Amino acid sequence: MPVQMSRERFEELVSDALDAVPTEFADLMDNVVVLVEEHNPDDPSLLGLYHGVALTERTSDYGGVLPDTITIYREPILWTCSSQEEVVDEILITVMHEIAHHFGIDDDRLHELGWG
Repeated sequence: MPVQMSRERFEELVSDALDAVPTEFADLMDNVVVLVEEHNPDDPSLLGLYHGVALTERTSDYGGVLPDTITIYREPILWTCSSQEEVVDEILITVMHEIAHHFGIDDDRLHELGWG
């Protein structure tokens, strides 16, 4: 059974996870916005998604583009967790995972680091 949680509370937890990003990384995040959506229409089981050009892929031609997006999907996170504590942990893991993609870290490396 999924955890019941208001969207407002879920968004607060995403904000808390963003506050947990070490300052040295948060300061380097460039042209990226974090959004909360109910679910991904193409893959309803997806917990989060980074869409954009990773910092490691940007060249001198990069500029004048819309911000990259990190989307955290509320429904699948609530569905996969069995407690409020698990939701807090999963949001943190998902936020860190997607931020890592912004820095050019791929899924294989994230799994090696324990952020899979």
